[in-house]
Amino acid sequence: MSRLRPPGRAAVSRAGRSLASYVGRSGRRGVALVVAVAVLATLVVVLWPGAETRSGTAFFTRAVGLYQGSDVRVLGVKVGQVRRVRPEGDRVRVDFVYDAKYKVPADAKAVIISPSVVSDRYVQLTPAYTTGPVLADGARIPLHQTAVPVELDRIFSSLNDLDVALGPQGANKDGALSRLLAVGADNLDGEGAAMKSTVTDLSQALSTLARGKEDLFGTVDNLQVFTTALAHSDSQVAAFNQDLASVADQLAGERQELALALKNLAVALGEVAAFVKENEKNLTGDIRGLAAISGTLAKQKDAIAEVLDAGPVALSNLQLAYNASSGTLDTRDNAEQLADPALYLCSLLTSLGQPRSVCNQVRKVLDGVRLPEPGQPPRLPSGGGPDLTLGGVLGTGH
Repeated sequence: MSRLRPPGRAAVSRAGRSLASYVGRSGRRGVALVVAVAVLATLVVVLWPGAETRSGTAFFTRAVGLYQGSDVRVLGVKVGQVRRVRPEGDRVRVDFVYDAKYKVPADAKAVIISPSVVSDRYVQLTPAYTTGPVLADGARIPLHQTAVPVELDRIFSSLNDLDVALGPQGANKDGALSRLLAVGADNLDGEGAAMKSTVTDLSQALSTLARGKEDLFGTVDNLQVFTTALAHSDSQVAAFNQDLASVADQLAGERQELALALKNLAVALGEVAAFVKENEKNLTGDIRGLAAISGTLAKQKDAIAEVLDAGPVALSNLQLAYNASSGTLDTRDNAEQLADPALYLCSLLTSLGQPRSVCNQVRKVLDGVRLPEPGQPPRLPSGGGPDLTLGGVLGTGH
């Protein structure tokens, strides 16, 4: 940094007082000398350069048209100048200075500006300072914070390369590009309205996607959660895939047996279908009869439950009453009960734990029935007969 400081006003005042005392001692002979010194001090104070400058360095990929003495500007206003331009390897170093009264942000960028095609270029420091720290004296602006304009010759060179690539020695060597343009022109001829409609529909689709971006990103988030869960269960997924592969290998090894089984199953299903078709009426009757039996069993479920509950006890008593030596059933018989079967059954049921109300039902059924004499059929009430349907289980009895 170059700093040029003018003499202080206090020093000038002290010099003036010293000169005044000198005049007082020397008299009139020093008046001319005092006046000359005062004028000289005034000129030094007024004309001495008092502005401070700051320096900096910027690195560019190239610096075409930039020389020593070129302007350094902020928002197009000159604030300094370039001191030196020299290459350093694959970059160009540009040293510059600028007036310290102009503040430049600490993260400033340097851009080479080309006002016109032929004029000299200048360095622009951007952006303009607003608040915050300022660029330090001697700071360096690295290569990634600088930019240079595109050279006209590079534009022409790129256009030339494109022309050669599309020319008769390139993509259009066999006329492919010409045919592409011709076919494209034929296909697009008269399709302007359709193209406009396509573009309009595409814009509406994009608008719909934009309105549903929350749902879309929610789906993506859920997929991410799912994939994360799969990643955390990698060992289980690998084991599942391995087991699935084993099953697939086993099925592949038994494909002939599976094919034969499916073939036999098809034959069996065909025979079953033919059997059902031939015996449709009989099957219908059997199913209806089975439905009737099922209904009767459902109605008599309490009685069936009672039989299943008391049956094992009755069979046990029968087994205990059997006398193997004589081949007879040994029981303690009450001959008086033989004349009244209802009383006999009632005592038997109550001994098995049935309530007394059962006796009333038994009496209604067996009222007036007497046990037959040996070798004689039982006597039934007039108009009565045996229940050949067993309570409806065997149908109507026809």
